[in-house]
Amino acid sequence: MRERDLVGRAGRFIVEGEVTLRLLLSGRARFSAESILIAPERLPGLADALAAQAARLAEPPPVYLAGKRVMSAVAGFPIHRGVLAIGLRGPEPAAGSLVPRSPAPALVLGLAGLTNHDNVGGLFRNAAAFGADAVLLDAATCDPLYRKAIRVSAGAALITPFARLAPGADWLALAGRLGLVPLALSPGGAEELTDLPALPRALLLLGSEGPGLPAPLMARARTLRIAMAPGFDSLNVATAGAIALHHLVQATRHVRATMSGNCRREPPN
Repeated sequence: MRERDLVGRAGRFIVEGEVTLRLLLSGRARFSAESILIAPERLPGLADALAAQAARLAEPPPVYLAGKRVMSAVAGFPIHRGVLAIGLRGPEPAAGSLVPRSPAPALVLGLAGLTNHDNVGGLFRNAAAFGADAVLLDAATCDPLYRKAIRVSAGAALITPFARLAPGADWLALAGRLGLVPLALSPGGAEELTDLPALPRALLLLGSEGPGLPAPLMARARTLRIAMAPGFDSLNVATAGAIALHHLVQATRHVRATMSGNCRREPPN
């Protein structure tokens, strides 16, 4: 059961582990389970989640029981958790449909050229933890529904709204259409993160470790840096993203609360 094969078969993906399966079954995700495979000893611990889904759906997915040796043979790798499911991606949303309409507050995370599944999973976890409205990915960023990315995200990839941009999409033009201030995070940023004023509508852009964000993009965006000890200017991108998201949320807490009270949040298209 290879993931590249599943993606080509009507956009399926693998969910592994009880935490992520519970999120998939909770109804909070836009995704659905096609089938579930669990070890018999794990069934009692998941009975409540399976029953809740069965009560909510007219046709709940089938649940298969198999010993771990059989599960490992099916999956092609050792299954230590004894919990697997096949998820269905469904239709891909447009980026604009995920972002609250102006002038309502909005915080969006943009991932440009991130090819490490651990980093992408970690950033989805951060986005969920700090209440980002959506995550947008360029065409070069790896799949957040890859098994490892879902696991590293602690299931956040299943419940955090995300959309993928078309190849060659212009981040700055997109930010303009959505009424977001583009913020490019880089060790060479012109402005200290802590000096940034409250911005109720922002697009935080992160690039891959090493190359970072493209120079043409940096030249057009408002660039930020995180203050670090002299002689060292490197943070893991997921760590840097967590620091920046936390600051943006804290800096705009009162502004966002006021605007949320005065603005009716439009539902996605």
